[in-house]
Amino acid sequence: MTTLKIGVSGNKGSFSEEAANYYCHKHGIADYEIIYLISVEGVLQAYENNEINKGFFPIENSNGGIVYEAVYSMSKHNFAIENIFEIDVRHCLLVKPGTNPSAIDKIVSHQQGLKQCRMYLKRKWPEVDLEEYSDTAQAASDLMSGALSPHAAVIASKACASLYGLEILEEGIQDLKFNFTSFIATVTK
Repeated sequence: MTTLKIGVSGNKGSFSEEAANYYCHKHGIADYEIIYLISVEGVLQAYENNEINKGFFPIENSNGGIVYEAVYSMSKHNFAIENIFEIDVRHCLLVKPGTNPSAIDKIVSHQQGLKQCRMYLKRKWPEVDLEEYSDTAQAASDLMSGALSPHAAVIASKACASLYGLEILEEGIQDLKFNFTSFIATVTK
């Protein structure tokens, strides 16, 4: 039996990785390797090119709505949907260790992360610039590596804090207590 190669639209610590792990556990898939493709376009291109056996990416969120990146990418590729399922997405505000909250001048995340936390951001950070990024987990990785300003904060998963050595400034910052995202699992090749 060969290892199932799974492509996800995110970096290590992304919600797409969480969705893939959840799906594999639920369906008794134990022998798999996750390939981090950052974007939905990357997942669908790799799927079409037979570089992965299965792909996972978000399609819609209960608060943030349709994931437009997914819709645009799906319109350009041929694939079959095996399953659509939901996971509860819990966002955290992450900073470099020791960052003083008053020094934060920018909050960075995927468009969906910013949408899902928009009321929180308006209430708690009205003067801070918001920047859209390719992926929540990529933003966390780039903050720790220095690719982002040390005065930036990122919205990402709790897993990203330990993965990238970041400090959790606040947990559960999404506007809805139950914040579900629907993910697509492509048919296994």
